[in-house]
Amino acid sequence: MPDHRWTRVGRHSYNTKQHSARGVRTPGGTLKAQRIYKKSTGVKCSDCKVVLPGIKHIRSSKYHATKKRERTVSRAYGGSCCASCVKGRIMRAFLLEEQKAVKKV
Repeated sequence: MPDHRWTRVGRHSYNTKQHSARGVRTPGGTLKAQRIYKKSTGVKCSDCKVVLPGIKHIRSSKYHATKKRERTVSRAYGGSCCASCVKGRIMRAFLLEEQKAVKKV
């Protein structure tokens, strides 16, 4: 009968959020510790603070290893603002220019 006990890897013995682990059965039948990494909340919009869709939720230290298409969206302010905020910025700039043109006439 295989053993159901496993020991933690490393010197940190407490099961905190940062150092959580779980037992995983290997093909040989033994249990080993597998490190569980924290989930990221994802990139948020700089204006309305909503999570941006289409961008991977990974830790900030891992972003350099991802492809550019996974980090951004092909649009102005692609990786930092959501579509509705960009639309609002464009509308605001357009209306300001129209207001200046009307003042000149």
